[in-house]
Amino acid sequence: MSITSRDIIPLSQIRARFTELADQVSQGQEKIITRNGESYVALIDSKKLDYYHNLEKSHLHLLLLNEVEQGLDDVTNQNIIGLAEFRKKHGRNK
Repeated sequence: MSITSRDIIPLSQIRARFTELADQVSQGQEKIITRNGESYVALIDSKKLDYYHNLEKSHLHLLLLNEVEQGLDDVTNQNIIGLAEFRKKHGRNK
């Protein structure tokens, strides 16, 4: 769903229109709240927020799996270094 100019609300109007805006958001109409003419915060449905958080976690898991795959490929291809060299390269002297 795209944001239109009707979905951009000055912070000064929030108190007077909060119930109306919350009802619109619960029906899928996200709102951008501005402060001094600049984007400030977004008002979104709580289910969509949960969805966004789960999507972010899934993305992080995919990135980690990609790193694991790259590490396994490096080991398979003998593209490895010893512990002492690793510590020297990454500043870990313990």
